[in-house]
Amino acid sequence: MVKIGMLSFAHVHADGYARQVTENERAQLVAVWDHMEPRGKGAAEKYKVPFYSDLDKFLALDIDAVVVNVETKMHPEVMVAAAKAGKHIFTEKALAIDVKGCDQIIAAVKKAGVKFMISLPSRSGKDLLLAKKAIDDGILGDITLGRGRVAHSASLDSWFKGGSAWFVDADLAGGGALFDLGCHRMDVIRWMMGTPKKVMSIITNMSDNYKIDDNSATIIEFDNKGIGMVDVAFVHRSGPNPFELYGTKGSLTMGAGPLSLTTTELKEDGIKEYIANGPKPLPSAMQQWVNAIEDGTPMTITIEDGRNLTELLQAAYMSSAQNKAIMLPL
Repeated sequence: MVKIGMLSFAHVHADGYARQVTENERAQLVAVWDHMEPRGKGAAEKYKVPFYSDLDKFLALDIDAVVVNVETKMHPEVMVAAAKAGKHIFTEKALAIDVKGCDQIIAAVKKAGVKFMISLPSRSGKDLLLAKKAIDDGILGDITLGRGRVAHSASLDSWFKGGSAWFVDADLAGGGALFDLGCHRMDVIRWMMGTPKKVMSIITNMSDNYKIDDNSATIIEFDNKGIGMVDVAFVHRSGPNPFELYGTKGSLTMGAGPLSLTTTELKEDGIKEYIANGPKPLPSAMQQWVNAIEDGTPMTITIEDGRNLTELLQAAYMSSAQNKAIMLPL
């Protein structure tokens, strides 16, 4: 049984992670810490566990691991402390606001030898696992273009208020729509297409409801000369959130209707069989992490994946602010 403490309930997904812990037969939620006492006390009362406002006292408890949901700006501070205390770490994305913060976390985690997982849930879904397999199997050929959209109406409908108001404070959150929601597609495009070498972005604000970026488009040039395109919005009233891959031998698209695969490598029946026999969904990031702590089993998402994501996000904001392409690595 993995004894787990919650490091803050700042993030909107914190309650969902707490439920995952309490519903997991291999885990037990034992305590809550938060630097905002009303928020943390309320969560501790809900889950009937003790509340702590002192981080050192919390980390001195008999707990094995922590789930980090604190404001993104505080990630390095709390995760370095948790690693030094020997606690395994699960964190909401992004890993940190910038690569400097990521590197501080990575150094502490590696020195402590604790199990680390960042929540990038898209990597567990069967459709994206099939897309990655199609790339790795070569049936799409060389990937010439990847394109993804992720968007919803958060700014139009003023979703963030009260305990979640920090999401629209760029100092605490790292940015707006691109930094929060864009994590999903920015991570996936890099996962699919490899090492990026140049980033160009236009990042704007359209809604008067929040003073953060709520609309953006980013173009990424990869080492293989392929191009990635990611657009992200909090001003999306309706429409699909597609993901597309195009290569020299075929294409794979999803999110705007049923998954579609074309390839010169397989005939029609072969394509149907390839899709039908595709990868099964992986255990959630949380379950992989708990299993790794209990059994030493490998996890499919690494701390370096978190750093890679932050590097892309940081480069995108730099590009828009400086009105020029940003070369990678930073």
